[in-house]
Amino acid sequence: MADPLSSSGKQSSRPLYGGFTRFELELEFVQSLANPYYLNHLASQKLLQDRTFVEYLKYLQYFTQAEYARYLSYPAPTLKALELLQQEKVRQDILSPDMVARLAEEILLSSIKPR
Repeated sequence: MADPLSSSGKQSSRPLYGGFTRFELELEFVQSLANPYYLNHLASQKLLQDRTFVEYLKYLQYFTQAEYARYLSYPAPTLKALELLQQEKVRQDILSPDMVARLAEEILLSSIKPR
């Protein structure tokens, strides 16, 4: 598969959204899911209850494939959040400050590499 972010110097035939390709926008969005506070915000706006939005989260699972995951800055927390958001209970529980704090702590601890 061709590199989604390649710049061959040629004019791309891909449609742009505000100057960005759809892949670039989806990459930016999926990476934001690694932030538990952002997930709490999405839940407070009732987006995580919206069937269309939940389907979009399912669609974004293509980032679990190695050819796309390589573009993620923080693949472990991003993919973990994407996996968790597939579960209805998690989408409901993320409204809880305790759940947000626990996820934030897990992400912090997973970023610390033992020496």
